[in-house]
Amino acid sequence: MGVLNVTPDSFSDGGRYADPERAAARAAQMIAEGADIIDIGGESSRPGALPVGTDMELRRVLPVIERLRSEKDVFISVDTRKSVVAEAALRAGAHIINDISALEDDRGMAETVRRYGAGLILMHKKGEPRNMQDDPRYENVADEVLAYLKERIGVLSAAGIEPARIAVDPGIGFGKSAGHNIELIGRMEKMTACGRPVVMGLSRKSFLGGITGRPVNERLAASLGALAYCVLKGANIMRVHDVKESRDVLKVLNALNRSGENRTC
Repeated sequence: MGVLNVTPDSFSDGGRYADPERAAARAAQMIAEGADIIDIGGESSRPGALPVGTDMELRRVLPVIERLRSEKDVFISVDTRKSVVAEAALRAGAHIINDISALEDDRGMAETVRRYGAGLILMHKKGEPRNMQDDPRYENVADEVLAYLKERIGVLSAAGIEPARIAVDPGIGFGKSAGHNIELIGRMEKMTACGRPVVMGLSRKSFLGGITGRPVNERLAASLGALAYCVLKGANIMRVHDVKESRDVLKVLNALNRSGENRTC
């Protein structure tokens, strides 16, 4: 899943792809590099970010969706918490709604997703982007995140959304300290207990900077190391900025796995 932020303030690529033509060109590049899904976001959810209005979010994402649908054959995900944005995006041809609030922030979101038969990514977060990193606390972060995601799957299944359409994201960096993030990743296989595909978004995030001492534009190696660990532990979808390099890691892992499976004693 290639990240395409069409915002002025996202933590890694804010402002680079605000123009629809540049955004479409970047999407085309990621598709050529091996992205299966393009995840378009029109509202930054980085720590400290403030919400944007519906009209602004629509103006940012719809031209990119329309351009992609007319030019490329790729799954399109839209990162939004608003049912109005979700409906417009799905009507324009998007396939997946990636909601950082797990459909809790907008009561109309579940019905929109159900009506369109869309794919859905449910993410765990604690607090809002503007304050989620102030002082997050857990008794047991992996157990609490898993329990929350299971509960949301149950609620939304009862609302008519087929579990087969749902993937889950533990929300690395969303209301978690660096220690919480590391613990969640270290217990990655626990997330598979939801019985749904697991999405991991950890590309270039600040906890990697804390480990390596590298600024955001020098965290590629750290991102790839974390990606490889998560895939080996059961992650199914990796949300990344650096598609080409991430795809290379997956090719190597797949080749090594096949080699190991084919060996005889």
